[in-house]
Amino acid sequence: MAQGSGGVAVRLEPWADTPSHLELLRRNNSPEMMKHLGGPESEERVLARHRRYAELPGRGGGRMYRIVLVREAEVVGVIGFWEREWRGETVYETGWGVLSPYQGRGIAAAAAREVARAAAAEDVHRQLHAYPSIGHPASNGVCRKAGFTLLGECEFEYPAGSVIRCNDWRLELRSAPSDRSAPA
Repeated sequence: MAQGSGGVAVRLEPWADTPSHLELLRRNNSPEMMKHLGGPESEERVLARHRRYAELPGRGGGRMYRIVLVREAEVVGVIGFWEREWRGETVYETGWGVLSPYQGRGIAAAAAREVARAAAAEDVHRQLHAYPSIGHPASNGVCRKAGFTLLGECEFEYPAGSVIRCNDWRLELRSAPSDRSAPA
């Protein structure tokens, strides 16, 4: 559990293949929520995303979550981490979406700190990256408040076929790869 500004506490609930989780994705697919990500997706793409989110833990490469306000027990957004190849190594990437009525309260930064703990607990990759559009001050602020380090600007393809200018933010999950084969 992590706290946002004003003492707002959040917890992460693993994504499941349920109607309520799918409905959250639909709510997150609004023009204002998807403004910096190429616009809303078709229903077919939302359904495919929901399936990918639900199947992600089975592939061993990350996990998606619903963001829940602890005190209110209210679902307010989506966050997760997944594997990606970046500059010659495999890292975790994170992304989030907090529903409009709940933005500006520190919820996304608190959820980002929680997802970083979950990614670190996997003990697989050393780094967690986020790639918000350079024109999205709120998401860049989340990275800063969650403890990420700004590495600079980069080009990023999202959605497929569309290149956007992003900031590359990195959070170190651990200092060096562990040697699992070394004797104790």
